[in-house]
Amino acid sequence: MKRILIGIKRVVDYNVRIRVKPDGSGVITDGVKMSINPFDEIALEEALRIKERGGAEEVVVATVGPADCQPQLRTALAMGADRALHVQADGIIEPLVAARALLKLVEREQPLLVILGKQAIDDDNSQTGQMLAALWNRPQATFASKVELIAGEGGQKARVTREVDAGLETIEVDLPAVITTDLRLNEPRYVKLPDIMKAKKKPLEALSLGALGVEQQQRLKLVRFEAPPQRQKGVRVKDAAELVDALKKKGLL
Repeated sequence: MKRILIGIKRVVDYNVRIRVKPDGSGVITDGVKMSINPFDEIALEEALRIKERGGAEEVVVATVGPADCQPQLRTALAMGADRALHVQADGIIEPLVAARALLKLVEREQPLLVILGKQAIDDDNSQTGQMLAALWNRPQATFASKVELIAGEGGQKARVTREVDAGLETIEVDLPAVITTDLRLNEPRYVKLPDIMKAKKKPLEALSLGALGVEQQQRLKLVRFEAPPQRQKGVRVKDAAELVDALKKKGLL
């Protein structure tokens, strides 16, 4: 079966103003709206479009996180995913742990393609997709702004247009492969009420890291969180000479 596996992450909604705890130990999440990571929504939308074009037969969505992640998985099912896999784990899930858990799901599901968002908006690591490709020993195409499945010599390929510093780069990778999505790849669809009702009947399987044989390790210790400093009021200058003088006073020239 031509199957696509999508990895998603539960994050604070991008419209919510982030507040740091008074003791600096983390970010306040109590009573805060949580959503699917926006880049992962784009990954899911791309998988659904590939399926609608006949390039896949099933879209499976997976996440690694606490029990609270199930509403986000249900949202993914409402968008159009066929099944959901929830690897339950509490605490901080570092990219390598997430990649190892996804690798176990890949070995079980045997997908033709794995698509993830290029990064999560909470930690901005941009590491899980690359680590998964390395562990899986399969090609990767990161920061995708366009994805096409094509027939090639020896099997199916994906032609991916990537956003790089110098502009756009187009590469071809043999499938199976890992793709991470950039912001301009597509615009995710809105979830409608009938789809939300249908999603309640779709299968959602709960697993554990232990059952997959993955050890939850924390190699990075987060010492302190701080809110960014408030922006200073701008200064209006009359001409270039005054601008240069102001920059010199600030030690920028």
